Amino acid sequence: MNTTPTEEQIALIGAGPAGLAGARALSLHGVPFQGFEAHTEVGGLWNAGNPRSTVYESAHLISSKRMTEFTEFPMAGDAADYPSHRELLPYFKAYAEHFDLLRHYRFGVRVVRVEPVSDAPDTLWRVSIDPGNGPLETADYKGVVIANGTLAEPNMPAFEGQFSGELLHTSAYKSARQFDGKRVLIVGAGNSGCDIAVDAVHHAQSIDISVRRGYYFVPKYVFGKPADTVGGKITLPMRLKQAVDSTILKWFTGDPARFGFPKPTYKMYESHPVVNSLILYHIGHGDVKVRPDIARLDGRTVHFKDGSQKDYDMVMAATGYKLHYPFIDRALLNWQGMAPKLYLNMLSPQFSRLAVLGMVEASGLGWQGRYEQAELVARYFKGLATGSAAAAALNQARQGPSPDVSGGYQYLQLERMAYYVNKDAYRAAVRQASAALA
Repeated sequence: MNTTPTEEQIALIGAGPAGLAGARALSLHGVPFQGFEAHTEVGGLWNAGNPRSTVYESAHLISSKRMTEFTEFPMAGDAADYPSHRELLPYFKAYAEHFDLLRHYRFGVRVVRVEPVSDAPDTLWRVSIDPGNGPLETADYKGVVIANGTLAEPNMPAFEGQFSGELLHTSAYKSARQFDGKRVLIVGAGNSGCDIAVDAVHHAQSIDISVRRGYYFVPKYVFGKPADTVGGKITLPMRLKQAVDSTILKWFTGDPARFGFPKPTYKMYESHPVVNSLILYHIGHGDVKVRPDIARLDGRTVHFKDGSQKDYDMVMAATGYKLHYPFIDRALLNWQGMAPKLYLNMLSPQFSRLAVLGMVEASGLGWQGRYEQAELVARYFKGLATGSAAAAALNQARQGPSPDVSGGYQYLQLERMAYYVNKDAYRAAVRQASAALA
């Protein structure tokens, strides 16, 4: 049992990949903390038994295991190159057990409110929780680390008109059997949309996919190896890399415009690539048809912006997720536009001990990238407690401006891209800041 007064502990919210990374780093550096997890187990998104999980039966990593795993806890050699959630949940459980993290958590406990006790930068934080078996409990903590994930709150678009069939978000998708015998329209061709469309091929009566913009499709394997492990040691200037990689991509996947996709109006890496070439295979075989953006819905009929129309039984929106921190006021996170504006995507510019882990997206960042975030936060909090000069310097720097971690790329202004970074630029900035605190 944790006997440290709460006023000397950090409240850590979440036991998914980012939360476990936070727990590992805080425990490693001797920073007292109390973890809270709404579900009864670890795993977050990757625990299909979690009511807030959005994984489906066929969900796999889109990055390979070696590019995704925690460096100090590699996945088993016989794990699949692209593991499914069925392999990943035991991995997270083993990680938590190996580093003795479970004892730091209260499970089945939902955080309902997080608020500062005062306006002072080093204020205590009042945390109210629902233990699930009685009245709310409230205690004051030294600081708060939010790590409850980014892929749980559906971003459901508002369509003009009404649809009389099934209108769903991919968060409600669990099994391809949901498509049996139905005429299905998937809206959006991101990674989930394409994966689900491929699932539907052998179940749906027909499957179409509606798109409003072009995409770059990356195969999972190149020369028989996971694509993200090939060419990683070659460093090219940004513009040259975009030109070379987009050319190489056409050798493997061809020009998606041949299949009815719009040509991208942006350069490669300015949006998250779609790691799925099977969708092109099925489109090429006539199993899936590409449709333009939706104009309006009318009963079972979907009218498209090119003037065409078709009847469907199900419309499924593969339109991503919103950042969702319902227990804390947005202003406290310096929320601007579609996302909080934080130092290195994690440190509050207003408060010394308020941090967010996992609010970062980048192609190839992996869980190790999230752990490096946690390492920085843990060293920073420890340095504040010991009065180190390096922590004082970071405490000043976090007030802004934040380093440019775009790598020079002009990312699309989309919900998911609001907290997108360049992997190399971001990890370099985080490691540099962390090394200064060592």
